[in-house]
Amino acid sequence: MSDAELVLRSTRVITPEGTRAASVAVTDGTITAVLPYDAPVPESARLEDLGDHVLLPGLVDTHVHVNDPGRTEWEGFWTATRAAAAGGITTLVDMPLNSLPPTTTVPHLRTKQRVAADKAHIDVGFWGGALPDNVKELRPLHEAGVFGFKAFLSPSGVDEFPHLERDPLARTMAEIAAFDGLLIVHAEDPHLLASAPQQPGPKYADFLASRPRDAEDTAIAQLIREAKALDARVHVLHLSSSDALPMIAEARAEGVRITVETCPHYLTLTAEEVPDGASEFKCCPPIREAANQDLLWQALADGTIDCVVTDHSPSTADLKTDDFATAWGGISGLQLSLAAVWTEARRRGHGLEDVVRWMSARTSALVGLDDRKGAIAAGRDADFAVLAPEETFTVDPVALQHRNRVTAYAGKTLHGVVKSTWLRGQRIVADGEFTEPKGRLLTRTH
Repeated sequence: MSDAELVLRSTRVITPEGTRAASVAVTDGTITAVLPYDAPVPESARLEDLGDHVLLPGLVDTHVHVNDPGRTEWEGFWTATRAAAAGGITTLVDMPLNSLPPTTTVPHLRTKQRVAADKAHIDVGFWGGALPDNVKELRPLHEAGVFGFKAFLSPSGVDEFPHLERDPLARTMAEIAAFDGLLIVHAEDPHLLASAPQQPGPKYADFLASRPRDAEDTAIAQLIREAKALDARVHVLHLSSSDALPMIAEARAEGVRITVETCPHYLTLTAEEVPDGASEFKCCPPIREAANQDLLWQALADGTIDCVVTDHSPSTADLKTDDFATAWGGISGLQLSLAAVWTEARRRGHGLEDVVRWMSARTSALVGLDDRKGAIAAGRDADFAVLAPEETFTVDPVALQHRNRVTAYAGKTLHGVVKSTWLRGQRIVADGEFTEPKGRLLTRTH
């Protein structure tokens, strides 16, 4: 530790080997050593004594809709990355929609990178988009450094990002498999959605009936068949249907290269509690019943579900009407994801080590950043969140950094207060005070 510039000391440091009292040495933005708590601190190093606050690796959120450029009034890199930093997230990967243009060609990627470059408070990477007519763009996007490719199997909600029917899906997957890329999929079957009862209005029960579990299950089964035939890497986005879990586990046992995520809202909110007309709770696939939620938690515990990400999908408040059929479908949860998941996890007997595994280690691994992010270990970026896990707060939308402060968590009391967030050894937010943007743009390196 003789050349350390910074030492962070805590009685509770979450490392890959477990939680322990430790001193974490940082030089040039990189963790150089994790040492005993009472290791001598060099005179040249600055000591940050965190007391009993928990030092955990910065979270990595691989499912965020920043919507910038084009729909910046919905969010934007400045506000999204501030909200992320306030919630202990130090890296996000931006979805290819709902920005204009979508990230479906290399020039479109460059446009988005230019917009993000001087606005990012945290590190930002990018997914590419897979459309019916852009197969020839996929390899160039891969070579330009996107982390993988997002596809919809049902309508996306925006006209510029059409979904893939069966044949285009097969062509797309074959192309991506040829360079061993990653296809990430919104899996709902459009034909089952079209045949489901469609009753507009404010009743949440009607909306839930319009997005049945069968639509998810059927689409995931199709995805598994295609991935098995091509030995392709696929990832199921925002799983909400617990009925799909057995087939996912079976596919894994058979060697299918499939990973799965779920989201804080599926783990912490239930259909039974959604008020009629409260479209801040609307998302696709939908928040389902409490019994379904219990099975999602069980799948997280046994590893069938790999990770937890926000699917932060904001809009302007006027699009969140009281008609569930026409309101924008998306939940804003970027700033609150850690606290929301931790609150429910602790109630169910899980520890912060589990939360870190789901929201940092495994998300980093999903996008190939686990040599740099996702753990407090020598050689990793010095990205940290400092958490007071026993402290509580009541969610006040006015206190959120999101551009549009619409949230399904309003009024909820949550455990876990983020005291400060650090990016490559620099404190970027503490007690609501932010530094100037210090985030970097990330690209896939392997």
